[in-house]
Amino acid sequence: MPGDFSARSTMGKGMRITGSISLLLTVAMGSTLAVAATDTQVAQRKDVTLALANHLASASLAACHAQGRTAVVAVVDRGGNLVAVQRDDNVGPHNTLAAQRKAYTALSTKTPTRLLAERARSTPDTENLNTLNELLLLGGGVPLLVEGEVIGALGVAGAGGAAFDEGCALAAVSKVLPGTH
Repeated sequence: MPGDFSARSTMGKGMRITGSISLLLTVAMGSTLAVAATDTQVAQRKDVTLALANHLASASLAACHAQGRTAVVAVVDRGGNLVAVQRDDNVGPHNTLAAQRKAYTALSTKTPTRLLAERARSTPDTENLNTLNELLLLGGGVPLLVEGEVIGALGVAGAGGAAFDEGCALAAVSKVLPGTH
């Protein structure tokens, strides 16, 4: 019959495998080895999930509310992608973008934005960071560290000033990711 491998081999205890099954086994085993070889080339990294982002955002707003303040919170993942935004009522619309840019800045520089802003005021080399449109050098952005690795960042805006923004962010991080900062 065309395409039928009729050659047979005998394996221990009377088992017989036809040529077509033997060919399938060979292909399957070869595929397994190919996958195993490429697994070492695939990066495995910790990252911010939607659940973690929402937990951080809710904890940030709760920290602001405990001080009688309202705010906007943005969380970005390790690639700078926006994962979650939560905004209180009656917060100025510009604060949404500010929170996202603070988070992006903290991620990109691996530095809290308040500290970066201080450096920009006192160090001529860092001062030039103000010329990058994507960065916002105002307190309220903090990188998210897990086991010493930056996995994303959190940005808070609209709470009434950089110190309040940063305080809400840090309170959330210490509650949700204790021992990481």
